[in-house]
Parts: sequence; C-alpha cells; structure tokens
Amino acid sequence: MPYVLLAVAIACEVVATVSLKLSEGFTRLVPSVVVVVGYLAAFGFLSQALARGLGVSVAYGLWAAAGVALVAIAGTVLLGETLTWVQIGGIGLVIAGVLALELGAQPT
Repeated sequence: MPYVLLAVAIACEVVATVSLKLSEGFTRLVPSVVVVVGYLAAFGFLSQALARGLGVSVAYGLWAAAGVALVAIAGTVLLGETLTWVQIGGIGLVIAGVLALELGAQPT
C-alpha cells in the first residue's frame, strides 16, 4: 500500500510540475490552481506513504528518479521540448543511483 501512495504522490507531482510550465508564471488561472492542488496532494500522499512504513530514503529516491524521468518525458511529449542523448544518459544515471541506494540499504 505505501508504494501505491508513493506512485500517486509522484503522479501528482509530475502533473503539478508540467502545469507549472503551463501556468506561465502563475498568470493563467487553471494551470496555477492545478500546480497548487497537485503539490499539496503530492506531499499529502507522500506523507501517508511514509506514515505507513516506507523509509524516507526509499521514498525520496524513488520520488526523485521517477519525477525526473517522467517530467522529462512529459516535457518532450506534451510541451515539445527536446531531449538529448546526454540528458537521457543523465536520467539513466539518476535511476542507477536510486537503484544503488535501494540495493545497498541495510535491512531494518
């Protein structure tokens, strides 16, 4: 269950971040509201995942890696931004770093 809550938190954060771009500096009402609601929901779901036993290093590592990768993909698909091979490699390194943290963690 904590991983489901974390996945919802990540989805909310990605939607909020993409909406941040669409808000054009908070000059457009609907995307601005989505930003605020999305980030509030993201942190609410994250806090519930942590309260249900997910470790903070695990949660934040997955949050960061998934968020970076998904926002980069959303920027490319939805916003027409470009993604270079160097950027793709960087995303891969972030994911590899999170995997290293996860696999190297001592069981508690």
